[in-house]
Amino acid sequence: MAGHSKFKNIQFRKGAQDKKRSKLFSKLSRDITLAAKQGVPDPSANARLRLAITNARAESMPRDNIERAIKKAQGADTDNFEDVRYEGFGPGGIGVIVEVLTDNRNRAASSIRTAFNKSGGNLGESGSVAFMFDRLGQITYPPAAGSDDAVMEAAIEAGAEDVESDEDGHVIYTAFEDLGAVIEALEASLGPAKSTAVIWKPKTLTPVETETATSLFKLIDVLDDDDDVQNVWTNVDLTEEQMATLAG
Repeated sequence: MAGHSKFKNIQFRKGAQDKKRSKLFSKLSRDITLAAKQGVPDPSANARLRLAITNARAESMPRDNIERAIKKAQGADTDNFEDVRYEGFGPGGIGVIVEVLTDNRNRAASSIRTAFNKSGGNLGESGSVAFMFDRLGQITYPPAAGSDDAVMEAAIEAGAEDVESDEDGHVIYTAFEDLGAVIEALEASLGPAKSTAVIWKPKTLTPVETETATSLFKLIDVLDDDDDVQNVWTNVDLTEEQMATLAG
């Protein structure tokens, strides 16, 4: 385990924090509904549903919203939704993975291709970018969960692959197929996680000039505004100064 590396994978997620919170709740509701539809409406017997509910609670989504999303799975209007992954290259050749949940694949593909083209990037074939990333489970805990060493020890015992700790908390990575088991083991030693997710973590990061980073963020904003888009991942490497500039 590497541990304490301070590395933070940059995940651009719809509705992050104070931006477009209503869209975030909409996205989380859709996740919950689809998870309940594809499995059973009981989170104790449906790992994907349990994960979706945990993420909704981490974003302070009201309990009533969660329950309505589960009940909605009994309807027929969720039958046509499908998960689709698009891969491409943004400004500066930065790898971009776009996760979509849509009821119209043609509409989604057209919108995403247009976004890439207008940014100076291009949409690639399946597999053209994913090989530069690892598909992992990510489990986060607040600083109060324990010391760096205590969390590291708990993660090792749970079968996790890596831990990164800093003043903001602890991020634990695990193999995608081990996520459910590691979550349960960590709950026994550290309590409930702050959030859990399945992520695309870049194997290496690519630095860019600030001008290129600005263009890349414009692409991400366009994608983020698309109702079909769930998550956007990149392998861009930004300095603290660049992040401050882009934050405005």
